[in-house]
Amino acid sequence: MKKILFIINPTSGNHHSRKQKLIQMIPAHFPKEMFQTEIAKIDEQLKISEVTKKAISEGYDIIVGVGGDGTINEIAQILVDTNYILGIIPLGSGNGLARFLKIPFKLEDALNLIKNGEAISIDTIQLNHRIAVSIAGMGFDARIARQFAHDHHRGFFTYFKIAVKEYITFRPRLFQVIASQFVIREKAILLSIANSNQFGYNTQIAPQASITDGMADITIVKKIPYSKIFQTVLLLFTHKIDKSLYVNTYRADRFTVIREKGKYVNIDGEPFKMDKEVHVKVKPHSLRILIPLLT
Repeated sequence: MKKILFIINPTSGNHHSRKQKLIQMIPAHFPKEMFQTEIAKIDEQLKISEVTKKAISEGYDIIVGVGGDGTINEIAQILVDTNYILGIIPLGSGNGLARFLKIPFKLEDALNLIKNGEAISIDTIQLNHRIAVSIAGMGFDARIARQFAHDHHRGFFTYFKIAVKEYITFRPRLFQVIASQFVIREKAILLSIANSNQFGYNTQIAPQASITDGMADITIVKKIPYSKIFQTVLLLFTHKIDKSLYVNTYRADRFTVIREKGKYVNIDGEPFKMDKEVHVKVKPHSLRILIPLLT
């Protein structure tokens, strides 16, 4: 009998009714004679990491994150370098990792994936003490993540409003990237470290990124003139941002980023305090995750 735990984050995204519907759908999709399922709702007293550790100690086979990239990241901190399987039901805001992995957004299809999907091993990226599954960012990216985390409204338009407001006053800062293959010193507004290609909301900051190649894509974005912003945003949504004259991309499996300023790093959509010197390394095939069956 397969044991599955669904960890539901009520605060992620604007999907309260869909989360309630999901709870009602689970028993019909997972017959008791074949599956043992449990639902854990996260609140201020019940932490995702604690629930995940408990699930491991109780021998659950699959731990499913019901939420967005931040929810998935919290579970992944515990599951990385183990044989336990992570499942995703994308009910967050940006849902970047789910979009990259082609996880279905329709609840019925997402539940069928948990039941019938294929488990593969993907890379993760370690930044000092924390794991990123999809993407990490410094500079402007981290500023937006911090403002978004403090806003009571979720969704794309809230994210877009914050980005526009912050861009007006945000000044480029110096980033130094030290790898065995290269050393970069560049003033930019944003430095992104990508495992998948997704920022979220189907915007791709690293169109060539692969989650299984053992490499991280480092994207450095310079301050874009106001006259070129619309064109650049269009490239972001059409998955061609790497063609912009204001964007440079590098690849490495281990490197150090030294920031001129800034306390926070955006890791899978959530802001975390880190030292100005961030040591980064790719952990190949370190997380097992369910994806749609390959055809």
